[in-house]
Amino acid sequence: MGYARKVGWVTAGLVIGAGACYCIYRLTRGRKQNKEKMAEGGPGDVEDAGDCSGARYNDWSDDDDDSNESKSIVWYPPWARIGTEAGTRARARARARATRARRAVQKRASPNSDDTVLSPQELQKVLCLVEMSEKPYILEAALIALGNNAAYAFNRDIIRDLGGLPIVAKILNTRDPIVKEKALIVLNNLSVNAENQRRLKIYMNQVCDDTVTSRLNSSVQLAGLRLLTNMTVTNEYQHILANSISDFFRLFSAGNEETKLQVLKLLLNLAENPAMTRELLGAHVPSSLGSLFNKKEYKEVILKLLSIFENINDNFKWEENEPAQNHFSEGSLFFFLKEFQVCADKVLGIESHHDFQVRVKVGKFVTKLTERMFPKSQE
Repeated sequence: MGYARKVGWVTAGLVIGAGACYCIYRLTRGRKQNKEKMAEGGPGDVEDAGDCSGARYNDWSDDDDDSNESKSIVWYPPWARIGTEAGTRARARARARATRARRAVQKRASPNSDDTVLSPQELQKVLCLVEMSEKPYILEAALIALGNNAAYAFNRDIIRDLGGLPIVAKILNTRDPIVKEKALIVLNNLSVNAENQRRLKIYMNQVCDDTVTSRLNSSVQLAGLRLLTNMTVTNEYQHILANSISDFFRLFSAGNEETKLQVLKLLLNLAENPAMTRELLGAHVPSSLGSLFNKKEYKEVILKLLSIFENINDNFKWEENEPAQNHFSEGSLFFFLKEFQVCADKVLGIESHHDFQVRVKVGKFVTKLTERMFPKSQE
């Protein structure tokens, strides 16, 4: 009996593992086809899940006309010689196989196909695989499957109810950068949900520390910034990042264009909240921040940075908070803005920028600095 029981448990484990692997295979195969298609210049089937609600796009043609099928590349066996009866039959069979394969891929890529979404039972198997497996390649495939399904609003609730949030968050402790990136992507997709955000807030400090200490401009760093940006869309959890604002300004100054833009999105969320204004003004900023206002800097970077400064200027009552201004230290964003002549010189240096929108934004920024920050100097 003992031996039979052991065999039964092993068989059950193999069945569960095989089911989970098949679920992952279905999802990752469709993702691989999508990547290949995007590499060829197509728009792909899945929108960026960082900010979307799960909408998918299908670029496959539904036209089954023979003229379209005849344009597909068909492999013919070497014995399918033209002009012979056997060759004609072999070529017909090859065309039929190619047509069936094309339709199968078309069905799998369709957003209406059941193969693109896992059932709750299948999601449970994939979560079990994430929880029990220690193999990086298995974790990567399983997390990709979860990330694809988390792009759908109804699946975010299902994954949470299955206990998936702490299971995925536990993967953040791994040292494998690829696996950690995939886990951050899953959490990012799941965070587009109020209840999920409430439960994910306990991991924000860990994500923030990992993000600022990761290799500069790395995929892990960008994935962490996207997750923090989603978590700060509302004002409810922004205070958790109050002590890390200086680190974000450091990343902004040192990072490439993609990192700069992602940091600015996060800082813009904070700047729109009046309760975070003092924390932003008290943050230490690198001395190189002023050098970003030059004609060589990207237009979008300049516009977003000016928007942040405008929001801070609008939210902070300079005259009413004059006693509190003594609490800001030198090198802070407050002193960067307070030194009107230095700041204005750097901003006015791009008033001759070739882009009209940049020039207009600069003019508005300088006007607000003069009217609101330094009203006494005009008297």
